[in-house]
Amino acid sequence: MDDETYGDLQRSAREHLWMHFTRHSSYEKADVPIIVRGEGAYIWDAKGTKYLDALAGLFVSQLGHGREDLAEAAARQAKELAFFPLWSYAHPNAIELAERIAGYAPGDLNKVFFTTGGGEAVETAWKLAKQYFKLTGRPTKHKVISRAIAYHGTPQGALSITGLPPMKAPFEPLVPSTFRVPNTNIYRAPEFLPHTDGNADPEAFGRWAADQIAVAIENEGPDTVAAVFLEPVQNSGGCFPPPPGYFQRVREICDEYDVLLVSDEVICAFGRLGHYFGAERYDYQPDMITFAKGVTSGYAPLGGMIATDELMEPFRHGTTTFLHGYTFGGHPVSTAVALANLDAFENEGINKRVRENEGAFRATLEKLYDLPIVGDVRGDGFFYGIELVKDKATRETFNEAESEKLLRGFLSKALYDAGLYCRADDRGDPVVQLAPPLICDQAHFDEMEQKLRDVLSRAVDLL
Repeated sequence: MDDETYGDLQRSAREHLWMHFTRHSSYEKADVPIIVRGEGAYIWDAKGTKYLDALAGLFVSQLGHGREDLAEAAARQAKELAFFPLWSYAHPNAIELAERIAGYAPGDLNKVFFTTGGGEAVETAWKLAKQYFKLTGRPTKHKVISRAIAYHGTPQGALSITGLPPMKAPFEPLVPSTFRVPNTNIYRAPEFLPHTDGNADPEAFGRWAADQIAVAIENEGPDTVAAVFLEPVQNSGGCFPPPPGYFQRVREICDEYDVLLVSDEVICAFGRLGHYFGAERYDYQPDMITFAKGVTSGYAPLGGMIATDELMEPFRHGTTTFLHGYTFGGHPVSTAVALANLDAFENEGINKRVRENEGAFRATLEKLYDLPIVGDVRGDGFFYGIELVKDKATRETFNEAESEKLLRGFLSKALYDAGLYCRADDRGDPVVQLAPPLICDQAHFDEMEQKLRDVLSRAVDLL
């Protein structure tokens, strides 16, 4: 890109583009990063600099960048039928994709409601839960329980379910009736639980964390609670996998109190954990699954909610309608891309590839434990968080000012300058998150480790 074009884009971005989740003051004296091309696991900016995409865009680009098969699927469909809504009508791609997704989903999760993204999928699941209980004679069941620090989306309902007070405060009052329970961050498990060599017993911690859901249901009244929203691996806070037995106990609790279990798999579905759905990996049966992101590998926007036959049953008779929908939900082009994406998953053995390589990914990241700033490396599949600490022996974290200096004052820019696109995040304790395209191999893992080692080593000098 020539200097004049680049300068014009910079001026236009500052004057007209309102970027998402962006501190715009950062670009008063600095250029806006402009990404222009992607190929495989790499992206290039407008100046020609190459970066390893270690976050798959935003937990999205499962098959990597530059896939001609997915681009061609979109073009073919756009020529044939660019748009038609699913409001009392259908089109072949939506029908085929719904059947295919239902076939991957566990148990009798057979009904697929399409949206354009994850936040809308979460909205859909909560609205369905409330209307379902009204239609089946339990109209007071409307409340939702979710976990501390968990992120479930930006729409008003999904944001209410989110467990991040600083993200919610600017938009309050939000939708009422949502409540938080502890998450599964075993690295910071309560001290009163059994510990060995400073680490909490995983089964005891899992049982305790799950039982807090029962406590919350009892506190709110079982006849008022509609659903529990949980990610298989919680994203916000830095990739918290479930302890052994956790989801099995949650399922028992939901059955006991007649509460729906919603598996929010906007990030975890479609290969991120080496399976089509995280519920399959951790062997639990939800009543609903929400999905988005990886279903198209980012080549077109699409999300959805999968429900059991039982939840659909009240809507199959008489004049009852689920009065809910989105103009672009189940878009013909997006569903065509999703079908091509799933073809590639099957033909190229993507889920198997993740399972075969996840051990090497973990082992490579765990090499960073020799750095004094690295307290914990956690995750599963191709989805990891590295928690940064001030004192490894005591697990002391950084205060707000130190975290600001470390993450925004140094790490975010330093990682990018080093040619590594990932996330330095402090929604919870400071972490670096990595979720690369599912096509990555040992060479990519080594590159991530080397770049992280260089930057984190320099970060130590700031402390």
